[in-house]
Order: sequence, then C-alpha cells, then structure tokens
Amino acid sequence: AREAREGAVAMSSSPKRQSSSPRRSTRSQQSTPAKASDRSSSPARESSPVGSPQLYNASSSSPVHRSGGAPSSPGGAHDLSSPLPYGSQTTPVSTPRRSDMATPRSDLGQRTNRMELDLTPGGPNDPPSSSSHDGGNSNGPTSGHTSEVGPMGRTVVWGTSVSMSDTKATFREFISTFTEESDDQPKYERMIAQLGITNKTFLNLDCRDLMEYDLPLYKQLLTYPAETIGIFDMVLQDYITLENIDLPFIQVRTFNLGKSKKESKSMRELNPDDIDQLIALPGMVIRVSPIIPDMKEAFFKCTVCNHTTTVEIENGFIAEPTACNSCSTQKSYELVHNRCRFTDKQMIKLQETPEMIPDGATPQTALIYCYDELVDTVQPGDRVEVTGIYRATPLRVMARQRTVKSIYKTHLDALHFNKSTGNRVRREGAEDEEEDPARKAAEEKAILELSEEPDVYERLSQALAPNINEFEDVKKGVLLQLVGGSHKDFTQSGRGRFRGELNILLVGDPGTAKSQMLQYAVKLAPRGLYTSGKGSSSVGLTAYVTKDPETRQLVLESGALVLCDGGICCIDEFDKMPDSTRSVLHEAMEQQTVSIAKAGIICSLNARTSILAAANPIDSRWNPNRSIVENVQLPPTLLSRFDLIYLILDQPDETRDRQLATHLVKLYYRDADAQQAEADLVNRDLLAKYISYARENVQPKLSQEAATDLVQAYAEMRKLGGGKNTVTATPRQLESLIRLSEAHARIRLSDIVESKDVAEAERLVRTAIRQAATDPRTGQIDMDLLTTGQSAGSLGRIAKLADAIYAVLETSPSFEYELLLQKMKGDSLAMSVSRDDYRSAMERMEADDRIVISGGGGGVRTVRLLQANA
Repeated sequence: AREAREGAVAMSSSPKRQSSSPRRSTRSQQSTPAKASDRSSSPARESSPVGSPQLYNASSSSPVHRSGGAPSSPGGAHDLSSPLPYGSQTTPVSTPRRSDMATPRSDLGQRTNRMELDLTPGGPNDPPSSSSHDGGNSNGPTSGHTSEVGPMGRTVVWGTSVSMSDTKATFREFISTFTEESDDQPKYERMIAQLGITNKTFLNLDCRDLMEYDLPLYKQLLTYPAETIGIFDMVLQDYITLENIDLPFIQVRTFNLGKSKKESKSMRELNPDDIDQLIALPGMVIRVSPIIPDMKEAFFKCTVCNHTTTVEIENGFIAEPTACNSCSTQKSYELVHNRCRFTDKQMIKLQETPEMIPDGATPQTALIYCYDELVDTVQPGDRVEVTGIYRATPLRVMARQRTVKSIYKTHLDALHFNKSTGNRVRREGAEDEEEDPARKAAEEKAILELSEEPDVYERLSQALAPNINEFEDVKKGVLLQLVGGSHKDFTQSGRGRFRGELNILLVGDPGTAKSQMLQYAVKLAPRGLYTSGKGSSSVGLTAYVTKDPETRQLVLESGALVLCDGGICCIDEFDKMPDSTRSVLHEAMEQQTVSIAKAGIICSLNARTSILAAANPIDSRWNPNRSIVENVQLPPTLLSRFDLIYLILDQPDETRDRQLATHLVKLYYRDADAQQAEADLVNRDLLAKYISYARENVQPKLSQEAATDLVQAYAEMRKLGGGKNTVTATPRQLESLIRLSEAHARIRLSDIVESKDVAEAERLVRTAIRQAATDPRTGQIDMDLLTTGQSAGSLGRIAKLADAIYAVLETSPSFEYELLLQKMKGDSLAMSVSRDDYRSAMERMEADDRIVISGGGGGVRTVRLLQANA
C-alpha cells in the first residue's frame, strides 16, 4: 500500500490486469451503505455507482433510469454549480440550471449522478433489524426529523453514510449561528452578504470553524468530500434564494483542515487510504500549463436526417448514441466540436518546499488539476496550500485496448488555493481571499499605529534578524530592499520602464553572519529562493527546456530568477560562481528580464527580482591593500549593477568582542533583561504584515523639494574625488538614490518622498561607496574601481610607466622581458613598479601597436619596438 507514495496506487495484487469497463461492478442494489470505517479496505473506492444515473426513493425499490441527461425532477436539471459528482434529489430544489449560470463550477474528475437510498424504517430499502426478527412491528415510530405529512426517513447517499437531511440541517444551522468571540453577528451570514456586494460567487469555508462547531460533520467532510460539499452548495443556493441575494450561484471552498498541520500532509505521506478524501497539500508551484478545454457536454448530429442530441461526459467517456432516435439509422451520429460545451481546466505541478525535504532526499512533485475560476489563480514560484480531493485514475496498457495497469496514477482535484504567507511578506498585488474583514481591519489599525511612531524605521530594522548583532546599516539596507521602490512605466511616452528592485552585495571575512542574513531575508521575502554560487548553473537560474511527461512536448521550466519574480533571490558564495553562470545576471539585474532562445522556443521572461548576494575574499581574508575587485575577483560590469555594496570585516576590538560574545550567550541563556528586550521588539508576524501593507498600498512620488535634494546630493557625491578626473558617482548611483528614497517613504507609509528620505538614502549610498570604492593606495573614493576594475590613480600610473618603457626601448629597440622589468624597477625612483603594473603597461602598449612581444612557451620572452614607431 505504501507504493502510492511514489505517485501510484496498487489496486490489485494479482499479476493480471484489470478491465477498464465502467459498468463492471460487483456491488448489488441491495448492498448496505458503506461506513467510514470500511473505506480503508478499498483504496480506489468509487464515491457513487458507476454507469447510468440511477435514483432510489421511498416509493419504489427499483432504480429510476434517466436517458439523455434529461432532468428527472419538476424543477429541471439540478446542477448546483459544484465541481463535485452529485446529481438529483428525491425532492426538487430551487437551484438554477447549468445553462443559466455565468461561470458554473466544473466537475472534478468524475461525472456520475448520485443515487440516494431511503432508509425509512419499514421502507423498501430498510435493512432487517433485530425487532423484525422478533416479530415486532416494523412500522413503529421513528426517531428522526418529522415533516408535515408524517415522520421523515433517513435518506443517505448510496455507498456512503451521508444523510442528506441531517447534513443540510446542521450546515444551515452552522451558517446562521456560528459567531467568533470578537463578533456578535454570525460570521458566514456576514460573509455571504459581502459576496452580494462584491459579486463573488464562492464562499471560503474555514474547516476549523466547522470542526469547532460540529465535529461529526467535519469528519464527514473529510471522509466523503464529494457528497458533503455538494450538499453544502445546495444549502447556500437555497439561502441566497431566500435572502434575495443577487448572485447566479454560490460555491463552497474549504481550507484550513484541522487544528494543526496534522491534516496538511506532505507528498511523502499520501497513502491509498487518502483516495477520494479531502486533504491539504502544501508546496511550491513550479509549472502551470496553458488552459485546457475540457469537454463536459458533447453535441451529436445525425448525418442522415440532421437530428441532434447532447450527451454529458461520464467518467471521462462519451456515451455516443448507437442509433438515431429520429430515423433509427445505426451509427449515423457525428460529433460537432464547435457546438460542444467546454470548461476551463489547468494542470499544475507542485513541488515540496526546501524546508519540507528530509535530510538526504530529493524533492517530490504532485499533479494538481484546477477548474473554472481556479484557473490562473497561482503562478510558478507561489507557495500555496492546496485543498482538494485525492484521486486515482487507471492507465491503459495500450491506447486501443481497454485493459488497464494494476498501478494507478494519482492527482489532486483542487478546491482551494491558500496563498496565505504566514510570517512571509505578501506579494504585491496578491489578495488574501480567505481573510476575515474584521481581522484585517484590526491588523491595519495596528500597522497604522506603528507607522505613527517617530522611530518606526529604527524599530523595524532592529526587528530584522534580531539574532545578528550590530550591522545596523546592513539591516536597514536589507529592510529597504524588502520594501522596494515604486515601479515606473513610461513606455507610452518612449522613456521605457524603470525598475524598483534593489540589489545588495555583502562582501567580507568568513564568520561575519553574511549567510544568516541571507537565510533570514529569504524566509521573509514573498517569493524567496536560496541558492549557492558553486551549485548553480546558467539554466538553473534562468530557464531550461524539458519534455513534459504528460504531453511529450518540449516545455520551458522556470529557473530561480524567474520563480523569484516579485521577490528576492539570495545567492551565497557569489565569488565562486562560474563565469558562464554569472553572465546571465547582467540582463536580469538591469533589464529585469531573462531572454531564452532554445529548442525553437524564443521568449523573454520576467525576472523582476532583487538580488541579495554574499561573497568572500579570494584569500579568505580581506586584504586592505587591494581594491574590492582584486579581493573578490568579480567583473566590474557586475559590481556596478549593485545599488549597495557593504564591506563586513572581522577586526579585533576588545569592546566589540565582549559585546558580541554577550549577545551570542544570551541567545542560549535568556535572563530577565533579554526577555524584556525581546518583548520590546516588533514581532516577525507584524513586521511581515507591515512590509506587505507598505508594498500594496503606498506608491510614493517625488516632491519638488526631494527632486532638488537628489540633484544636490548627486553633485556633492561627484565632488568627493577632489576634481582630479576621478569619478566618484555614476548615474546608476543617482537611480539608487531614487529607489532608496522611495523605499524609505514607504516605511513611513507616506505617498510623498520628502527631504528626510533623500538624506537617509544619501547616507546609505555614501557609506556603501566609502567602503567599496575607496582606493587603498590614495585613500580616496574612486568609482572607477567598480566600473573598470582600476582606479583613476592606477590608470595614470600605468600610463606614466608605459611612457618610461617606450623611452628605454628607443635607446635599445630590443630587450628581454624580465631584464626590462628589472631595469624599470632600478631606474624608477619616483614611483614603485610592481609586476602587475608592468604587465598592464605592456598589454596597453601592445594593444596600441607600439611594441611586439615574442617568445614565451618556455623560452625567453623578448620585447621589441615596432619599426613604424622607431
């Protein structure tokens, strides 16, 4: 039975294959309803009889057949806009027809009409009781609900123990009476009234509320979801009809199974016992298929007399009419595709999140199918909890044969996608549909109260990674990165689109908590992924082409940068990333796109993600006599794309060492002072909600005063070089100032960027530039270190050395390479000549066609002056 964990269910121990005929059923009409405890004995239990729709009622024990899908009740076809296999009842229900609905919910997996069994004492389907054997009167009084005409029997769905009357009465009472502690009005009556205002046709049912109100009904929902949710839809349909709510239909979407995550199973825990039951499956969406048209009603036309008929799909098969009802011609019907009725269907591939994978294991995937309004509600990279019905479908040995394999394929028919991020920042533009409006209003009140405090910026930065000591500027930079700037789209005016994401690089000695900062940021970001530079490839970061196991077609799978669209991609060991992998980041960090041209697939994918990277020096320790390019060996074109570059050094200092040691010890031993300090911090849940609120509701714009301050700040930064042809700031630093100013205004929940926002942004940029772009030889800031890899002073020194070498070669046109180096070291008294400067000068002169270097490969290298320049 455990073989189902690998995505397949062993349905038979016999080596013979089973027949796929839908009408082969060993059940008899006189069999008693199955109990919940008997479900485990049949892994692939059918929730309703297979074959033609049949109905049991109290007046006759024989099934009533319905032909052609025509309605059997006076009210017409009782389609209740549910994705679940349920059909007619013994009594008419005032529900709309399928053709009258705007967007009816599609069937999930099976299309079989439900049969009902009348268990009224003394009825035709009443099982023999002990009293009947004793000669007692079988027509005695019944214990149950009564109606105007007499005692009402207990009607259950065939094959289950689901009583329709009891379930409808209990759920109707739950809708009308369930209230929360902080609210006097019934919760779900208020939510249904709000649906009439917002014109939404689905009601999110919190299963924890149902479990608290009626535990047997909750267990029935888990055990028989297809039948129970169908009854819930009937109750809601009757409710909106009685209350005159202007909605075409209403659906129930269940979520939040159980008091804890016990009912939320992982993909490795799925067993045959879970088939046809309601489960919750958490994971990360890695692939979403295009919309698939799913046929629900076939339209046939006779080729002889043009007679038309419609046939509904049952169990995935079309019961094609064998003879025309008008002219009785055999096999004369043909399918007219453009008159068939289709619904939307989508396949989603769900993968385990990194924190759910056991040690030493690889992530597993599950197949999800969603229908109608659930289509296109999730995107690759979303972390969701899918609530749905676990299904098992047979696989044919050959397409033209009806025999099937003994191993069944499993999937999940989705009922609800819970994109509640918990302690994570919610993605910008994402709606939390299942959140109670009263609770949302209380959270907004707490957020607005926190924003009015004068030190809100300091408090939020201290709440970010509280286990890391000091690093105030680094924490503030990461906080502004999580908030981000405003997205500006000026494509209509021809000015293009400007990104609002910030990129930050942490460089420094090992053991300075760089990786811990990355881990905290990736757990707080809305769509965060953590990867290592050594274990990443170019296709793993962008996208790769693979063959879809379902359609056998080549499809494009998203990489880390595309999955993090709208979030943060944290890259550790950035300095150890291969050059081929590092080159794909240039486009993603500036243009926010990833261009793909593989296997005939040419496209440009959105990669609007922030990059938070950490790198170590090449010698494991930072060398203060070298520049940042020489320490980390990163290309200058990539370094210049980072908005902030922080240098984190491990310098011995007794006061700071004692402070750090005290902080680390308090993480393991909490005294009264530590507990009080922890209580004063903003908790992580409030921090995530605050950042989410700022990203969704605040879109700051520059004021005239802020624009003037930005121009002045950029001009002042350009003067830091002392006017010696040294570049200390580039237009990219000005754009960084704008993004940081907008992010700081978002922290204050202000729609206007003010002067204090520009001042804080300038301070952060100046601090980062002072650490990363300082020339170790002159001690001055030089942005050429980040843009070209060499400072302006170094370039001037190399030019002077090249002129001196040229003067020596004019006296003697040919020199050995090493002898010329020794001569230049002895003659150059005014400046020191290093081998790196000498090699750079030689490469520059050779590129200018002033000299030619011959030899090498084990021989003596010779430097010769070209005759044209002699």
